[in-house]
Amino acid sequence: MEGDIAVTHTCPTGARQHCLTPQVAESVSGLLGAGHSACAPLARHDVLAHDARMTPPRNNPSCVINCAVYSKDGERSDLHIEDVSEALVIDDGSYVWIGLYEPDDAVLALLQEEFGLHDLAIEDAKKAHQRPKVEGYGKSLFLVASTAQQLDDRIAYGETHVFLGPRYLVTVRHGASLSYAPARARIEREPDMLALGPSYALYAVLDAIVDNYLPLVDNFKQTLSALEKDITNETFDRRIVTRLYDLKRELTYMRVAVTPMQDVLSQLMRSPGISIPEEVRLYLRDVHDHSLRTNETIDVLRDMLGTALSVNQALVTLKQGEVVKRLAGWAALLAAPTLVTSWYGMNFEVMPELNGAYSYPILISVVGAVVAGLYIYLKKIDWL
Repeated sequence: MEGDIAVTHTCPTGARQHCLTPQVAESVSGLLGAGHSACAPLARHDVLAHDARMTPPRNNPSCVINCAVYSKDGERSDLHIEDVSEALVIDDGSYVWIGLYEPDDAVLALLQEEFGLHDLAIEDAKKAHQRPKVEGYGKSLFLVASTAQQLDDRIAYGETHVFLGPRYLVTVRHGASLSYAPARARIEREPDMLALGPSYALYAVLDAIVDNYLPLVDNFKQTLSALEKDITNETFDRRIVTRLYDLKRELTYMRVAVTPMQDVLSQLMRSPGISIPEEVRLYLRDVHDHSLRTNETIDVLRDMLGTALSVNQALVTLKQGEVVKRLAGWAALLAAPTLVTSWYGMNFEVMPELNGAYSYPILISVVGAVVAGLYIYLKKIDWL
């Protein structure tokens, strides 16, 4: 096949081995370290794996989580990343699915040589922080999707970069991203669907990404429900406001990750330039529906959080207004006797009332009547 990287010959030891072409030998030597030749077998590495049954060959680089070839009947065979050319030398409907986690440049160079991947796509795959997108390069497809994962009390975000071709699927994970081993296991139980080719494996990956959003959204729902009683509290609590703001901020980040997935899936479903079987497009439509519902739920929760913040602020403001109103009522009661007593405290010499025998009792009675009348009135209008 085009881009073969291995040839078979007899090494000095007399054994027939698969060796790299000169073009790739330098990249692989960098991957293996000094002292290894192109004919030497790869050294053993600890391989990251989330499913013991799916552990790839032990001599794969540590960044290669899975590397397997699937026959047209859905039968799986694990292989070394160096043996991909030999596995695909005959076009019998088989394809390979390679799963990588933060690979180094040597592994990406090896795959670029093998599958003829475009330089721009390889450059994007080396770096995270790419926007979700779909790009076509001839018969190959490069896709970026945002992933999310719950880590302790926060949500971490990552990316998955996907290379799709007629006979290969390569997934490159960066940052926070759950393993796709469960997705592999699920579709391996459906050999008839595996016959649809690597595009069906792409559906399984995208479905796993969108399904991983759902538990995070459910956690937001539960947290908001738990805060409902505190939200309606009329006393100001900084912790409640801070928690509501943090939730809204996390939902905003979540929306930034989820919303572009709709455009990516829509393009995969409808673009005539993308060679995806019609049967697989139907499954992608289901993933698109899940993504749409998740995004709508996030929007609803963001609106509810915004409303909760407004309601909490309004209740606290109303409570403070009630306190101010009552203080004003008591101030009015004190103002009446203060006004009268200050009038007679001006030290004028000629004030007829001062000489009256009943001036003091009359003054006290008038002040008491005014205060009593104000109290009844303020009580009636609920100011006291």
